[in-house]
Amino acid sequence: MDNRVRIIGGDWRSRVIRFPGRFDVRPTPDRVRETLFNWLGQSLYGKTCLDLFAGSGALGFEAASRGAEKVVMVEQNRDIADAIRENAQMLECDHLDLVCADALKFISADSRVYDLIFLDPPFGMNYLPQLWPMLAPRLARGGRLYVESGEALEVPPGWIVLKSGKAGKVHYRLLSHDHE
Repeated sequence: MDNRVRIIGGDWRSRVIRFPGRFDVRPTPDRVRETLFNWLGQSLYGKTCLDLFAGSGALGFEAASRGAEKVVMVEQNRDIADAIRENAQMLECDHLDLVCADALKFISADSRVYDLIFLDPPFGMNYLPQLWPMLAPRLARGGRLYVESGEALEVPPGWIVLKSGKAGKVHYRLLSHDHE
């Protein structure tokens, strides 16, 4: 394993998770994670979270560290999923469900509802148009969707931008859905 990320808050603050060095794994930078969890509040006690393109697992582990009741991480690459599993064991994280699967297939078949969904798909793969219609039914009333993209993000009707920011080439937004 070549890369590492420090958990910035909660029970595992300052603990380091490791993951394979790959060009397609781009962890959310510390500064962006800090901003996101300031937006969300530092405690996610009792929340159910989905990290749909888990990659390094940084967002899901931050949520678990901050008291999320359940975190589901979806990662298609087996080596990366194995690293997430090893990190969960090292942290003694027993409230994580790791699913090694294609994110689009997972979200189209999953029937659970989440309080918080992290969506950080590989930049340049154009997953968002396919995902938007599948996300609203998976988001609980009052839930939040966090989205990262490599370019300014146009949000479809029904989604409400609560907060947004940009750090380097990363554009990020916190959204809710009107659930009409």
